[in-house]
Amino acid sequence: MIKRITRHSYFHYSICLLLVSAFCVRAGAQTFAEPEQEQLLNGLKVALWQRPGDPNVLLKLRINSGAAFDLAGKDGTMALLGDVLFPDPATREYVTEQLGGQLAVSTNYDGIDVLVSGKASEFERIVELLRGALVMTQLTPENVARVREARIKQLSDKPSSANIADRVIAARLFGKFPYGRSPGGSFESLSRIERADLMLARERFLTADNGMLVVIGGVAKLRVMRTLRQLIGPWQKSDRTVPATFRQPSPPDARVLVLNRSGASSAEIRLAVRGLARSDRDAAAATLLSQIVRARWQTAVPALSSTFVRHEAHTLPGSFVMGASAPNASAAKALTAAQEILRALAQNGPTAAELESGRLVMLNEISRRASQPETTAETWLDINTYKLGSANAEANSISSLTVADLQRVAVRLFKDAAIARVVVGDAEQLKTSLGPSVELQNEKAVIKTDPVVPTKKP
Repeated sequence: MIKRITRHSYFHYSICLLLVSAFCVRAGAQTFAEPEQEQLLNGLKVALWQRPGDPNVLLKLRINSGAAFDLAGKDGTMALLGDVLFPDPATREYVTEQLGGQLAVSTNYDGIDVLVSGKASEFERIVELLRGALVMTQLTPENVARVREARIKQLSDKPSSANIADRVIAARLFGKFPYGRSPGGSFESLSRIERADLMLARERFLTADNGMLVVIGGVAKLRVMRTLRQLIGPWQKSDRTVPATFRQPSPPDARVLVLNRSGASSAEIRLAVRGLARSDRDAAAATLLSQIVRARWQTAVPALSSTFVRHEAHTLPGSFVMGASAPNASAAKALTAAQEILRALAQNGPTAAELESGRLVMLNEISRRASQPETTAETWLDINTYKLGSANAEANSISSLTVADLQRVAVRLFKDAAIARVVVGDAEQLKTSLGPSVELQNEKAVIKTDPVVPTKKP
């Protein structure tokens, strides 16, 4: 009797401690300060955080059109457009060595991000670099050839099983929908992209009113706006907006797709369903659910390693993806357990303890992001891109979530959902445990690893 009382009391003590911790994090979580907002005559939106005394400055620009707008068969067009903004590697060295900062360009489905940082005393020189990229983009035949060959070279190494699984599960779930294609392109698609394609993309998307610039650091507002008007003001404005509307994909094939990688000692497992858009009011809840699903999956199948679960939200509804590595013999069990976990969450929802644990993690992450200039800039750009409202809306949403809310979102995501399933491993070992309802393909039939050298000159 004493043992039962002790265990019962310990359980309640643990729950109370968790709830108190959650309250403390929510009450003390660092939030995002609101920036000063301006807009140039060419339509470029500017968000400014002045930090007097800070010797550095960070600029982050987003073009609100990304790889989703790549033409069919020419995946990687927008990524190449991002690459050609700063085609000379010496520019990055200059920013690092002379300006004391960094220069980075990245492209995803929703946009092209340009990050430039350096000494606040060199603010004008930093903006001049942006001017050269945006106003006087060097789309010469030589530069186009250089960046295309560099990106093809990046793909020359044989991809890992994990990379193959990631790419194939997206294609399996979305088919010809843009999110089923690789933002960086493939050997074949990159070889088809010509200079004219990049010139058309620049004309359509690389415009001032299709972007937003965040400035954070020790530069006074008057100096910032004067410099931007002088150097970035001539950047052209578009005469029309290209909306992100695409035909919705068909449901994925219900069979498990097995990609044979002969001799592989383990299997890469992926399972995915359609997700929510970044602007959806339930997107934060879907992210919290991903943490709960991961914990349950790892507990149900201890043999899993490199386990992840993520809700990939974009401008349009994205995906809810589960992934892990496991011995070939455990692949069938991992897939079955994953599906049972999704079904159970839709039927019964999570526990209160799971909700609070996930809430703590997410609020701590928001506090961490609010303390760093680069993530602050990214958060504000997301607000503009996805029309999210205030910078603290996500934290407020997470703080107010209930078990019933999470179950409702689980029903949206998982109930009667069409599931895509992919396993990359040794087919001889996998086909016995996975059963007859599989589609078997050779690895090279899905992703060719031999590079295709472009034959056309730009």
